[in-house]
Amino acid sequence: MSFDAIVIGGGPGGYVCAIKLAQYGKKVALIEKENLGGTCTNWGCIPTKALLTATHLLDESKEKASKLGLKVTVEGFDLSQIMAHANKSITLSRKGIEFLMKKNNITVVKGTAEVVNKNKVRIKETGEEIEGENLVLAHGSVPTIFPPFSDVEGIWTSNNVFLMKELPNSLLIVGGGVIGVEFATFFSSLGVKVKIVELADHILPYEDDDVADEIKKSFARRGVEIKEKSKVTGVRKVDSGYEVTIVDSEGKEEISTVDRVLVAIGRRPNIPEDVKNLGVEIERGVKTDSAMRTNIDGVYAIGDIRGQVMLAHVAMYEGVVAAKNIAGIEAQMDYSAIPSIIFTNPEVASTGLREKDVDKDKVKVYKFPLSANGRARTMLENIGFVKVIADKDDETVLGMSIVSPVATELIMEGVIAVRNKLKAHQLEESIHPHPTLSETLLGALEGITDKPIHM
Repeated sequence: MSFDAIVIGGGPGGYVCAIKLAQYGKKVALIEKENLGGTCTNWGCIPTKALLTATHLLDESKEKASKLGLKVTVEGFDLSQIMAHANKSITLSRKGIEFLMKKNNITVVKGTAEVVNKNKVRIKETGEEIEGENLVLAHGSVPTIFPPFSDVEGIWTSNNVFLMKELPNSLLIVGGGVIGVEFATFFSSLGVKVKIVELADHILPYEDDDVADEIKKSFARRGVEIKEKSKVTGVRKVDSGYEVTIVDSEGKEEISTVDRVLVAIGRRPNIPEDVKNLGVEIERGVKTDSAMRTNIDGVYAIGDIRGQVMLAHVAMYEGVVAAKNIAGIEAQMDYSAIPSIIFTNPEVASTGLREKDVDKDKVKVYKFPLSANGRARTMLENIGFVKVIADKDDETVLGMSIVSPVATELIMEGVIAVRNKLKAHQLEESIHPHPTLSETLLGALEGITDKPIHM
């Protein structure tokens, strides 16, 4: 079997790359050892958002119904049905990808790929060999876990959560990044006593302090305990669950006993030995240029295997860029305006520069509070803000951070502005609909160009 391109891995990067190649008239083979959709569809984006949709609705009902004059009685929840919703979402997404493979005449091979050389891949289970002019490495990533956690039976990673049959009464989450805070949101909404341990100065360490502070306010309302500048130095299985030793930055030791421990300290590139033996250059992950080319002619790498920006939407566009270059269309990745989105309650979204990373003398920064927005008041929402960072001289939008309901949808205005180097006045002079949460962006933009009207 010979193809124009062989794509290894059917996650968001791999399947998008395969589709784009097929659209350019290329004969494509996609090799996937498990289910199409990769981590995103099967263990990440889709199931977590399905779970969080349930708990967001539960929170809304409990916190707002009576204040809005609704006689709604929240009797509780059925975990099995919540998990069933997540599984149905996974199945529908997976079937959608399978349909797209057939629609685009992509040959899908089920099995474990072993790279023989840059033009030949062997299927481990069958011995079948597939030849291709180009090779795309899209192996994805796996959860990071190391001692003391890897030595203890029953420690959860983000993958294990989706196999649970019952809720723990208490949960310690190691890591306060995106994965950690999303699971803290889910479990605390269902009444689980949650504690987050984060090594950095604050949770969500890649975001600004004020963004993290807003999420901490939300967590405080639901009883989540947060220990920052702290690390877990020991964990052991006991009859009642797990005994965990936590040490803070001053060396003070605390011992907690919890039902479950979830390690959410991120993911690492999945780079098997056959890929290493191929001779690709590896730094944090497989190294590429901005066209997704590795150091070996005809070999490309996309998505989490690169170990850089490990987000599904980045992997997807890297897949598009790789496909274009394989098809002879010159394309380069631009990472200047990547949206970072977090489905806490309220949500968090950012793009471009963060305030902590800029020279304050060279930029203008304005923050407009959600509490000053009319639509937010009708929704009984008061935690959050929109922050715009712009060049001090010409007011080009350099970055935006949002803490708000549907922040993950609102951020696209910021992405377009940063990506296209738009000036604040160009957005501010665009009429925003009223009453909407998008007017919080308008207020922040007005703060850059002159003075906000509603402050």
